[in-house]
Amino acid sequence: VQLQASGGGLVQAGGSLRLSCAASGRTLSMYVMGWFRQPPGREREFVAAISWRGDNTRYADSVKGRFTISRDDAKNTAYLQMNSLKPEDTAIYYCAANLAGLMASATLYEHWGQGTLVTVSS
Repeated sequence: VQLQASGGGLVQAGGSLRLSCAASGRTLSMYVMGWFRQPPGREREFVAAISWRGDNTRYADSVKGRFTISRDDAKNTAYLQMNSLKPEDTAIYYCAANLAGLMASATLYEHWGQGTLVTVSS
């Protein structure tokens, strides 16, 4: 499956953005979808994941209550709604897919999108 992330941009602190992850090649419905991010000068970190049925989610503590992951299998797309953005949310955001489960480890995701840059100004 090929993944294409989009929706990044420049936003002021307190603002919102919605990232999209469109899939092609195979249906997303069998995959757990995840979002990761890589802040400047730091390693890639887990943000959120959603089960293949969409009935279970997992979030990093740093984004709980502010970010929401969702999926629309009819559109073969996953989303990350980001509210109350903070400057420390500035990063390249990647979507990823795996068949194993709600994993926070990037090494367990088999498929990756190219990343979309989110910049939050103070």
